[in-house]
Amino acid sequence: MQSTFFAIVSRMKYIDRWALMRSSRPENLSEHALEVAMIAHALATIGNVRYGRSLDASKAALIGLYHDASEIITGDMPTPVKYHDAHIRDAYKQVEHEAEQTLLAKLPDDLRPAYEALFAPAVGEDEAYLRRLVKAADKISALIKCVEEAQAGNAEFRTAEASTRRAVEGMRAELPEVGDFVDEFLPSYGNTLDELL
Repeated sequence: MQSTFFAIVSRMKYIDRWALMRSSRPENLSEHALEVAMIAHALATIGNVRYGRSLDASKAALIGLYHDASEIITGDMPTPVKYHDAHIRDAYKQVEHEAEQTLLAKLPDDLRPAYEALFAPAVGEDEAYLRRLVKAADKISALIKCVEEAQAGNAEFRTAEASTRRAVEGMRAELPEVGDFVDEFLPSYGNTLDELL
C-alpha cells in the first residue's frame, strides 16, 4: 500500500507564514519548522545540562518539526485572528486537531503510533515540560523573524516584535532555558556573516 503522508508533509514549503504582514523576505512553514526544531532541541539540552532535567531533546526536535504540520491543510492563521477570542481559538484548535488526524490517517497502520506520539497531548510531567519548551521555541522563532525584519528596515513587524518579546520574556521565570537561550544566542541574530564568524 502506498502512503501519501510524506508527500503531503513535504508541501510545508508552499505554506507562507505571516500572511497579513509585508515581509522583506518571505518565510515558509518548512523553514519555520526546522528553526523551531533546532531551538526546541537546544532548550531541552540546556535544561538537561544546566538544570538537571531528564528531557528527550531528540523528541523535542521532532515535535518541533511537526508542530505546525496541520497548517498544510488549514493554512497559517495569523496570531491576532487565531487568539482574538476564546471561541475562535477553541474552534481553530478543533480544526487543527482534525487536520492532524487527516495527516496521520495517511500513514501505514504500523507506523502511525510513532507519529501519533508527536501530535498527542503530553503524558507525564517531563513531557508536559518538554512541550512547553517547544511552544517557547515557536515563540523564539517568531521573535527571530521579527528581529530579522527590523534589521532589514521593515517597520511592519514593530508591534509584532514588541508583543512577541513580551511573551518570550514572560516565559523566563517558569522556563529558565528560555532566558539562557535569549541571553546567549538571540543577540547575534541579525549580525552579518563576517560578524558571526
